[in-house]
Amino acid sequence: MTTADQQALIDALSAEYSAVYAYGVIAAYANHDRDKVVAEFTAAHRARRDATIDALKASGATVPEPAAAYTAPFPVNDPIPAAKLAVTVESDTAACWRAVVERAGDPGLRRTGIDALTECAVRLATWQSILGAAPVTIAFPGQA
Repeated sequence: MTTADQQALIDALSAEYSAVYAYGVIAAYANHDRDKVVAEFTAAHRARRDATIDALKASGATVPEPAAAYTAPFPVNDPIPAAKLAVTVESDTAACWRAVVERAGDPGLRRTGIDALTECAVRLATWQSILGAAPVTIAFPGQA
């Protein structure tokens, strides 16, 4: 794995750290009808975080620690902002995984990036649907 591959993974890991933290906030304020979805999506981000840590360690890279806390880009105090935060989280993680796909020289890492990007896009569409957005998907997820 090249230094560029490692840096792309480190950037994606940072997004996953942030996502796991944000889903804690989302869980606190989301409509309780969404508890199963929130738990599933939190678990997915934790699994992706852990797999990314493992990949970085296997490559010999220094794995950065998560921040002590993360700041939401807007106040989250009820279900609608919680769902909007989830949209932001999935958009941000999709952008980082798309960068992995674009920058990775290793085909296996590119495949990991595609899988992660696809998962983010599906979760993003779920939250967009919950919010009643139309369309719920975009042509190129993760595009800035």
